[in-house]
Amino acid sequence: MSSSIEVLRVLMEGVKTTLSLLIISAIFAYCIALVAGLGRIARVRVIRYVANVYVEFFRGTSLVVQLFWIYYALPVLSQMIPFIPTLNLSSFWAGVIAISLNYGAYASETVRSSILSVGKGQHEAAIALNMTRFQRMRYVILPQAIRMMLPDFGNNLIQMLKSTSLASLIGLADITYVGMIFRNTHIDLGMTVFAMMLVLYFLLAIPLIWLTRWAERVASRGVVSE
Repeated sequence: MSSSIEVLRVLMEGVKTTLSLLIISAIFAYCIALVAGLGRIARVRVIRYVANVYVEFFRGTSLVVQLFWIYYALPVLSQMIPFIPTLNLSSFWAGVIAISLNYGAYASETVRSSILSVGKGQHEAAIALNMTRFQRMRYVILPQAIRMMLPDFGNNLIQMLKSTSLASLIGLADITYVGMIFRNTHIDLGMTVFAMMLVLYFLLAIPLIWLTRWAERVASRGVVSE
């Protein structure tokens, strides 16, 4: 029992870091997703092109490799480019940037498809009311589309929680990192460490699972029909 308490005490030191990484990454990821999703349906070809390149690049490459590039390669590249300050990102902010950009790319497809799913009748009704394009998007299209985005956003949040463990590869002291360090110095407690890490991640995921189910209930109420 005393060994389990010791393992739990060590792992709890990484819980705060994991939660901080998750919350900040999620905020940035969903903001990026909204901008990129709107960019992919923009009328201006250049904006669509830039948004598509961003989405396909970050969806088509590994999050682990993105983490390594942002944490290890960017500081080196910044030193090689004149008139640009050297980038020395901490492991925490490197993790935030990589996870935000990666999941923002995936979530942007949810934004795009949800907006396009709003019936044409809604667009026509807004036009009949003499609304501008911005007003139509803000007051008519987005409120309906957001309800359809909620379930996928909830699932992305759960996936994001699990992906935070990858930040341990660049030295971030999250649950996985502190657990592995403790396990390496206490080989006899290896099974206990892994079991408690599993339980901790599951306990952190439970509120997100409830949130996702709530979002599904909200979305199931439907949007205004044509």
